[in-house]
Amino acid sequence: MVTIDNYLDSHYIHRSNWLRAAVLGANDGIISISSIAIGIAAASMTREPVILATVAGLVAGALSMAAGEYVSVSSQTDTEKSDIAREALELEEMPEEELQILAEIYEKRGLRKETAHQVALELTEKDALAAHVRDELGINEISQSNPIQAALASGASFCIGGMLPLVTILLTPLDYIEYTLYGTSILFLIVLGVISARIGGSSIMKAILRITIWGSLAMGLTALVGYLFGVKV
Repeated sequence: MVTIDNYLDSHYIHRSNWLRAAVLGANDGIISISSIAIGIAAASMTREPVILATVAGLVAGALSMAAGEYVSVSSQTDTEKSDIAREALELEEMPEEELQILAEIYEKRGLRKETAHQVALELTEKDALAAHVRDELGINEISQSNPIQAALASGASFCIGGMLPLVTILLTPLDYIEYTLYGTSILFLIVLGVISARIGGSSIMKAILRITIWGSLAMGLTALVGYLFGVKV
């Protein structure tokens, strides 16, 4: 039996919050770690500096991504809570004005004035704050983010993405590291683009182009920096 909750959960938009953090983390892990390794390899004659820089970048990047995502989403959540508290106070102090605001919102969406007023009245009687939070502030269950969930998704996916270039470095002869890293990283990014597009229900080709173009640019510029230094370590 299909319920309304099951139907709503089937939509891709319900995955947007954690999917955004996971894709961002994995993408950043692949590009950042590959770029660091390529840049160091371009200025190094031994494998050890490349491995050291890669591991350091992996640890620092994962912690930075998790912390940054947590702080960012927490700030957004604090703002939402502040607005909700303010709306609750306004409902207590001027309920009639708030009812009119709600009715005008529905009228602008296409309802007749009488219908809009009736809808606003019925929703206010059921749960005034919920109605205003959803329709006046634009905050709902989909848009609300979970700081812990976002931080874990971002940090963990960065580690997974960053481990792929690290494994490549350990298995590839030093003379071919730069080219192998570039090739495998593009392959990893393509796979990530396909997975994210399938989960999010978007165009696979657009996802692949978007993620590979920016990834290639980042790795290419970092390799250039390594060559420009002209120092072999």
